[in-house]
Formats: sequence, C-alpha cells, structure tokens
Amino acid sequence: MEGDRKYRQRGYQDNDRPANGMDRDRGERPRQQGPRPPLDITGPRLPRLVQNVTASRCWNCATTLPAGVDFRGACPKCASPLHCCKQCAHFESSTRYQCLKPIPVRIAYKDQANECELFSPRVTVAREATTPVSNGPVVNAPRTPQDARAAFDNLFKK
Repeated sequence: MEGDRKYRQRGYQDNDRPANGMDRDRGERPRQQGPRPPLDITGPRLPRLVQNVTASRCWNCATTLPAGVDFRGACPKCASPLHCCKQCAHFESSTRYQCLKPIPVRIAYKDQANECELFSPRVTVAREATTPVSNGPVVNAPRTPQDARAAFDNLFKK
C-alpha cells in the first residue's frame, strides 16, 4: 500500500517507515536562547519626524484660518460663511441629514450660514509646511536636466 502514493509528503496516512534518501526529515533550526542582540547602530538612520500642525481651513477655498477666528463671520479670503454644515466637524454626507449628531430637522443648504447649536469647527491635522534650518550647506534642487547632470558630475570630481 505504501507504493501507491504518488508523492511522499507528510500527511494523515503517515506511518513509522524508515527515512530513505528521497524522504528526509527536515528538522527545524534550534532557536537562539537568551535576549535578542541590539540593533545595529551603523544601519540606516530613521527618517526625521515632521511636526504636525492643527488648524481650521475654509471649506470652500482651503485657506488656513487664523487662530481665534469668529466662526459666526465669513472667510477672510473667499467670504463664504464659516458657521455652516460643511465647516462643521459633525458633517458627514453618508449619514441621515448629513450630520453625525441627532438633529431634529434637516438643514437644506449645507453651504449657507445656519444657527445649529451642535456646530463644532472642523480642525485638520497636517504636516508642517516650513522646514527647519539645517546646519549643513543649503543645496537648491536642480531646475533643468543640465543642472542635474552638473550636480552629478560634481560628486565625482577630485
């Protein structure tokens, strides 16, 4: 019955037959005992973490609104109302009445000023746009292919 199996993989039909040259037992490597060795400090450096900035932005023109802006007013750039559903943190177009909070009546125009008591300004978290000053020389990015080629050639000059 042993010879009728086409392949010799291990399975539920295994028996205690001696291992021949074709069917070797592949044992697992022994695990290393003790604590793991420390990470190599000469390896690649971790990326520089960027700072996060929290700010409110206009729903219409995406202009960053200054701190302490009056949300009863209008955007300083595009003059769209800021106390509206589209500026609210609870605005969600896939929910009932497009609001995450239970409101009694639907507000028809989401981009016009309203008097909703549940209004909370939407705050976004973004990366800091300015880069910190580095101690090394300032290198401008190449603007043309010739600039890139010249910068590459300068790397290997002696």
